[in-house]
Amino acid sequence: MRIYLSPPHLDGQEKQLLVDAFDSNWITTLGPHVQAFEKEMAEYLDIGYAVALASGTAALHLALTMLGVEAGDEVICSDFTFAATANAIRYCGASPVFIDSDWPSWNMDPVLLEAELAARSKKGRLPKAAIVVDLYGQMADYDRILPILEKYGIPMVEDAAEALGAKYAGKSAGKFGLMSVLSFNGNKIITTSGGGMLISDNPDFVAQARYLATQAREPVPHYEHKSVGYNYRLSNLLAAVGRGQLQNLTRKVDRRREINAFYRRHLEGLPGITFMPEISKGRSTFWLTCVRIDPKEFGSANEDVRLLLETHDIESRHLWKPMHLQPVFRGFPFRGAGVSENLFQSGLCLPSGTALTEADLERIVEIFKSAMKA
Repeated sequence: MRIYLSPPHLDGQEKQLLVDAFDSNWITTLGPHVQAFEKEMAEYLDIGYAVALASGTAALHLALTMLGVEAGDEVICSDFTFAATANAIRYCGASPVFIDSDWPSWNMDPVLLEAELAARSKKGRLPKAAIVVDLYGQMADYDRILPILEKYGIPMVEDAAEALGAKYAGKSAGKFGLMSVLSFNGNKIITTSGGGMLISDNPDFVAQARYLATQAREPVPHYEHKSVGYNYRLSNLLAAVGRGQLQNLTRKVDRRREINAFYRRHLEGLPGITFMPEISKGRSTFWLTCVRIDPKEFGSANEDVRLLLETHDIESRHLWKPMHLQPVFRGFPFRGAGVSENLFQSGLCLPSGTALTEADLERIVEIFKSAMKA
């Protein structure tokens, strides 16, 4: 059977909860499982409030909308990320300002962030907001990033779509933004097949998100609308699946870390192979295990290894192509030092799904090793 990069893994009460939602005939948006999923997630993360949505992208869009981001504004954005982060900025008609990564975390570089904001402050044109991404299960260096943003009065949205279950300085991913975003896409550490969540300690933001996500319908007997709204709420069926997945999140994090440790034991000593580092104050989920391959030392490039694995029906994938290199975002401001570009050119994501067996991992490692020509 094909080995996928990060497939769904249903290993708990998902089916029972889904059948319960089905039997109740409450299969549309909202419903008791939606409310329970929001409550249970907020409790797990030790955060005040949560609103379940159709996607993490929807959550990003709502967060920026509630911060008043509109056409003509600029928003600081991690350069090394999936396109959804920057797409949400464009949904508002605003422009992204991309900031490169640093080597210790692969997330937004605080030094470059400071330099960009200092330069913009001198010109009297500061961005309206910032989106900082927690990448591949690893959180950004918030002890350095947040004081910089606070210095310039920039509100931050934490894009924790890839990092549910991670920790930084003892706090959960999602705890650092004025609003934060989670994703339950099919490849995430827990999934609802498709879905996301906006979380915050501010009840007003979450109440406004609920209002906008349900077509901004006013609380009157007829259909009354004073604002433009969106059809962004999660269905009761999908929330039931999410509740079953959440019950095993801690175990799933532990398993991803075990998989990462396995790869490190067997590959880290090979010439030209380095792994994504774990930031000193953080505990990564290692949602995806990521390596860099130096072709001069290893004898094969990342694409060579990817193609070799593919011939054995094993999926691997390049790291994110930086946003400043994407044709759709060409021409938007970028402050960088070549880190994200280097990561894209040399990096590879290895299969990391929690259902992988030891035999699967041994097979992947042996094929990976066979690509070495050093």
